[in-house]
Amino acid sequence: MLLIADLLLLSLLSVRGGKPVCQTYGTKELSQFFKDGDISIGGIFSFHQNPVIVNPALQVNPGTIQCEGLDPGELQYAYTMMFAIEEINNSSELLPGLTLGYRILDSCPSIPLSIRASLNLMNRYEEGEGSCNKPSTVQAVIGETTSTSTIGIARTMGPFHIPVISHSATCACLSNRREYPSFFRTIPSDLYQSRALAKLVKHFGWTWVGAIRTNSDYGNGGMATFLKAAEKEGVCVEYSVAIYRTDPRKWFLEVVDIIKKSTSKVIVAFADGTDLDILIKELYVQNVTGLQWVGSEGWITYRYIASPINYAVVKGAVGFAALNAHIPGLQEFLANSRPSTRPGDQGLVELWETVFGCTPTPQAAQGSVTACTGEESLWDTDSRFTDVSDASLLNNVYKATYAVAHALHLMVTCQDGQGPFENNTCADRENLQPWQVLHYLTRVNFTTKIGENVFFDEMGDPAARYALVNWQMDEIGHILFKTIGYFDALQPEGQQFQMKPGVEAIWAGEKLEVPKSICSESCLPGTRRAVVKSKPICCFDCIVCADGEFSNSTNAVKCETCPPEYKSNEERNSCDMKAIEFLTFRELMGLLLVTFSVFGACLAMTTALIFFHYRQTPIVRANNSELSFLLLFSLTLCFLCSLTFIGRPSEWSCMLRHTAFGITFVLCISCVLGKTIVVVMAFRATLPGSNVMKWFGPAQQRLSVLAFTLIQVVICILWLTINPPFPFKNMKHKEKIILECALGSPIGFWAVFVYIGLLAILCFILAFLARKLPDNFNEAKFITFSMLIFCAVWITFIPAYVSSPGKFTVAVEIFAILASSYGMLFCIFLPKCYIILLKPEKNTKKHLMGKMTSKAL
Repeated sequence: MLLIADLLLLSLLSVRGGKPVCQTYGTKELSQFFKDGDISIGGIFSFHQNPVIVNPALQVNPGTIQCEGLDPGELQYAYTMMFAIEEINNSSELLPGLTLGYRILDSCPSIPLSIRASLNLMNRYEEGEGSCNKPSTVQAVIGETTSTSTIGIARTMGPFHIPVISHSATCACLSNRREYPSFFRTIPSDLYQSRALAKLVKHFGWTWVGAIRTNSDYGNGGMATFLKAAEKEGVCVEYSVAIYRTDPRKWFLEVVDIIKKSTSKVIVAFADGTDLDILIKELYVQNVTGLQWVGSEGWITYRYIASPINYAVVKGAVGFAALNAHIPGLQEFLANSRPSTRPGDQGLVELWETVFGCTPTPQAAQGSVTACTGEESLWDTDSRFTDVSDASLLNNVYKATYAVAHALHLMVTCQDGQGPFENNTCADRENLQPWQVLHYLTRVNFTTKIGENVFFDEMGDPAARYALVNWQMDEIGHILFKTIGYFDALQPEGQQFQMKPGVEAIWAGEKLEVPKSICSESCLPGTRRAVVKSKPICCFDCIVCADGEFSNSTNAVKCETCPPEYKSNEERNSCDMKAIEFLTFRELMGLLLVTFSVFGACLAMTTALIFFHYRQTPIVRANNSELSFLLLFSLTLCFLCSLTFIGRPSEWSCMLRHTAFGITFVLCISCVLGKTIVVVMAFRATLPGSNVMKWFGPAQQRLSVLAFTLIQVVICILWLTINPPFPFKNMKHKEKIILECALGSPIGFWAVFVYIGLLAILCFILAFLARKLPDNFNEAKFITFSMLIFCAVWITFIPAYVSSPGKFTVAVEIFAILASSYGMLFCIFLPKCYIILLKPEKNTKKHLMGKMTSKAL
């Protein structure tokens, strides 16, 4: 529909005398600046900022929309284009033999006027026969300043393949080659700027911001990209509102109210300067100051809004702008410029009237307005028109003009037979077509006089490089856009920002410290963020990491788990090695157990020496001295095997401790069982006609001990072969690592343990049955007591073993070994040693064989 409207606006065909006559529809519009040349370039700039809307009664022709509010900055853009064309025309290397001309029109920041200007550039206001088939009067157009107006121009000229090169339109939508096939620009796309703004906000630690945008393609598209990029960077937006210059004052007051009620201290404004100017003035009226503003290039270096009133609100603002540059000779060209009175070239007249208070056109002099003398000079004024301290966008206009010139140069210097067009042809120099210029623009790659490389990618965009500027005020109250850093999208991630050394930034409230804008205070190392329900991700609580977890960064999303061998420190910001625990020979408990173990072994050997010394006495001979010595030997081993449980577990100690324990205790219990059977058999033999002793003589006793022990040996060999015990780090405890011996095969362990228990129970039963033998021969009673102690110790050992933590588990096992060994040693051998050493008178055969009433078993 827009194309149809454009075509209807282009021309109105009427028939006069049968011959076609073409004329522009509407009223005649003269250009602001004009110069003839062999090839013409068009320019569209918003010389005025406020369109005056005509409200017609539609009884007469309402005429055209008029503009007011002269912007000297836009005049600078036009004169920079003219300056570049003058340089090109004076160059012997670029377009030799050809001169460039120009037609530059005003558009106001208005889409209808921008489209009207583009239609006028395509079709000069003239009428006559044969004018219907005239080509476009310009080969390319430079402009416009705002994205919204540029979109209208690019859409109008795109279907006719006329190149449009903007120096300031940054809307990412313009990179769409399907919709804007002839658009180029010398300023980076908002796609890069929006991402760079998100990185900028994150760089300064602002995670809680407000967002304001112009309600246009420029603002909506740029802000949408910013919001996505901000989310990836972990930045939250408290509010996002749109404004536009035609909105009623009531809406601007509502936006001011939103800003006043917000808790964020940073505002990201992706807006056009004209729209933002209205809002800033409302904020000034309500004294809403002290906020940190972050701006897009649409307003951050826009001189039109750089007033003392606006500075009071946005002082210290930072944002991205095109890189500043010094263009040699430009300031002199501006200062030497003078207004023309020629129709279609009077663009400087209004500035002259504003600056000098006179008119250069005598016919317009009337009343209080006098005619100028002709002696006026801009050198004598402090005009914004001649101020080129910030030439970032001027440089973009300069590059755009030279880009067109280089494209034209490539086209006119094409060698026949080597051209890019059909059949390797070149363009016809007498009939250049805009679509041919468009082709060569895609191949442009040159370096300006100031060393800047200019080229366009496949989307018509240049490389994304920005200056980070800061609003500051000098001593005389002049507002400066000071460059404090740079951003280069071509650099790798993390190296794209580069702050300018030696330059100090001024922040909101004219402070030298970067302001804070966060929803929640940062979570320190040792804590993690916990999102608060129904609030943005930037609003969170800080929770201390649990035991065994840590976080060593600020604002950690989760706490990391310490490795198994480590524990978290008190601050929960790192992991410390857990204390390694095992029963050692050096600690008090270990020393006590070693002492009791060695003492028990010495006691058993001492008892053996006593028995050996008194081996011919009746009490030793009557107690089966061979089994007694074997029992004492096994008890010595029982005492000593407890030493294998102390010290750092190793493969050999783990295998030795349980097997040594199992075999020595079985040997010990086998000897006690043998002694018990001997006692029972001995008294059975005293019964008339009994010959039972011949079935359990010394040989049978030895074989029984050997058989019982061999069974345990076989169990231990199977255990060690199939799945032996091994050293193991028990890391289940939070504060320590317990070095212990894993059982390997639990079945093997319990088989050893149960076998010992069965022998002990059998021994206890036999001894219990023999407890009523004559008192003078009461070894069965002592064996009963020893087995009772043995069973009691090992029954209580099980729950104690399971519930004891760490090294105390081993201590309980050693205690059970020592207690049961001491119980057997004392119960079986202490009474005999007492008689041997202290009551020798009872160590006689007569005393032992004293008659007492026998009792049946």
